[in-house]
Formats: sequence, structure tokens, C-alpha cells
Amino acid sequence: MTRVLLAPDKFKGSLTAAEVARHLATGIRTRRPDVDIVTVPVADGGDGLLDAVLSAGFDRVAVDAVDALGRPVRTSYARRGSDAIVELAAICGLAQLAGARAPMTATSRGVGQVLAAALDDGCTHVVIGIGGSASTDGGAGLVQALGARVLGADGYDIGDGGGPLRGVATLDLSALRRRLRDVRDVRLEVAVDVDNPLTGPHGAAAVYGPQKGASAEQVRELDAALTRWADVVADAVGTDHRGDRGAGAAGGVGFAAVAALDARLRPGVELVLELVGFTEQLAGACLVVTGEGSIDAQTLNGKTPVGVATAAQKAGVPVVAVAGRCLLDEAQTKEAGFDAVYTLLAEASSEREAFTHPDTLLHRIGARIADRLDDFA
Repeated sequence: MTRVLLAPDKFKGSLTAAEVARHLATGIRTRRPDVDIVTVPVADGGDGLLDAVLSAGFDRVAVDAVDALGRPVRTSYARRGSDAIVELAAICGLAQLAGARAPMTATSRGVGQVLAAALDDGCTHVVIGIGGSASTDGGAGLVQALGARVLGADGYDIGDGGGPLRGVATLDLSALRRRLRDVRDVRLEVAVDVDNPLTGPHGAAAVYGPQKGASAEQVRELDAALTRWADVVADAVGTDHRGDRGAGAAGGVGFAAVAALDARLRPGVELVLELVGFTEQLAGACLVVTGEGSIDAQTLNGKTPVGVATAAQKAGVPVVAVAGRCLLDEAQTKEAGFDAVYTLLAEASSEREAFTHPDTLLHRIGARIADRLDDFA
């Protein structure tokens, strides 16, 4: 039987990855009801990560935490056996703030609270997806939630956010280390999709601060505060991680996870493909269909569709991509690993239709893909 594997990412602001896959499957079946369709929604470690792993058989575990503004929220992580998946974006991400911005005081404390809950529940392998952060606090909130004390010169705990880090004097990790020692064989992995260092012109504040509401002056203040924080952390752990690739991810959560929690940073799509069993699902497929809302220059920098295409190519399976729009030329789409690209804009009668009726347009694209399946089989 002909087998097609659907592995799209979300169409941000429009459809979840699972919805994209469902609509494509509907379209394929209108032409080829005989086809065996397998859906494996994927993500890159940002928003959509929990949805992807829940679709792969993980269970949702509800917990209490705080958002980036310190407000109580009811959130969750995903669990399967001793594995836990934590999505920062769903806890203290920018999308949770409904337009509010607090560039100097937003905190990553919530993600630390959910990580603590997973460890307390007996999980020994935790993956934290850190895309979509609202804070630039160097991961100080993360480690505070696990027992670390971030102290000013007066010996008192400093306030939340990146701004107060300009006054940090001491990092006390003793309680955090005792907590982690109590968890045997704990393994922490962090899914990242950027490689920025913590500080400097390509660091967390300079590159991502403005989208979190920081003015030019606040960017300078935050970078100086993160520099001070990096000095203090290096004194506490004996190694300077500010220049590590990915240290600047999520406003410095990547930095704190590596420096204080001995976590390993990994490309988000690589981790997610492992978690959802992509390689196992690929067996016997004649075609993989992936995609995201916009296929553009950022896609070439290791975004989800390229990660899917790379894994499929290793198995000798052709790949087509589906997107709202495609800004790459033919040579670039080949470089990305796509044998063809289908877009909502090309299928729609207007740009408005592409946004208002993506389901119908995906049905049509699914039918077009079905008509070409014999070319791939």
C-alpha cells in the first residue's frame, strides 16, 4: 500500500500542526482513498511543542506556575514514562501576555517551576523547549525556581527580570545542587532554534530585546546586566558559558540551563523528531509532506521543514513542502531538500482567502499531492 507521512509544523496564527496534517489528509483521500496516511505533527521547540508530543502519545500533566509577569497560571507539561516535555512558550512566553510587554522585569521563573514539578514527579529525562520567551533575565528566574539564590550586594534576593541583574553580586547554588542530587541520573536537554551568545551585538538583548518591548536604551541596560550576571555565574560554577552557541536563546535561559543545570543544548527539530518517533514512522513511506506558515530565508537556517527534509533524505524518501507562502527561489527550495512547494497564496484567489480559508485550500493542495503520488512511489 502507498504510504504518505505528514509531518508539518504549525501555520503560526492560523492552524496547529495537527490541523494542517488533518486538512492535507482530507484532500489526499478525496483522490486516493487507498493511501495509508500517517500524521506526525512536529515543532522546533517553541510554541506547538506540547501539541506535537501529545499527538505522539504523551500525556498532559497539569501544574501551577507563574507567567512572565509573575501572575499565577494553570499550565502543563507532557509526560511519557520517565520522560517529560516542558514548553516555555506555554508557561511564560510572549504569546501568553496578550500584547503586554515588560522587558526589564519579565521572568523565566515559571519554566523553572514546571521543571521542578516534573522532577518532583519522578521524571529523569526532561526536554525543555525554550522558543517564544518574553523575558531577558539570563535564566535567573529558572534557577531561582529550583532553589538558587540570586543576591545583591546587600545580601538580599534581587527582583525578577533582567533589569535587576545589573545589581547582582552573588549566586548561591547550594540548594539547587542538593535538589538535583536527590534526582538520580537526571538528564536535562534544551531544544533551541537559535545559536546566539548571551551578550554582545549578537546576544539575547541586542537581537531579541526589541521584540520583547525593549527600547534602544533598555537593550543597552539589559546587555550590561547580562554581562554582570555572566560574571557572577562564572564565579559560581567555575566556567564561563556566555559565548556558547545558544546561550542567548530565550533571553538567556539557554545560558542558565547549561551553566547551572548541566543541561545539553540541542537543535529543537532534532529533539522533536526523536520524541515523536519520526524515523520509525518513516519506514515504508513513498513521500513526506512537511511545511510551516512561511517558507523563507529563516527556513534555511535549520527550521522544522528543513530538519524534516534532512531526516527524510537520509532514508531516501522524497519531500514536498506546504506553506502559506514561499519566498525562496527554485534553487533555494532544492537546497532546503524540497522536491516541490505548494502554497496557500498560489491556490487562493486572494491573499485574504489564504488567511480566512486555509482549511479549504489545504484540501485542494492535498488533492494535488495525491495526483502526483505515482511520481514518487
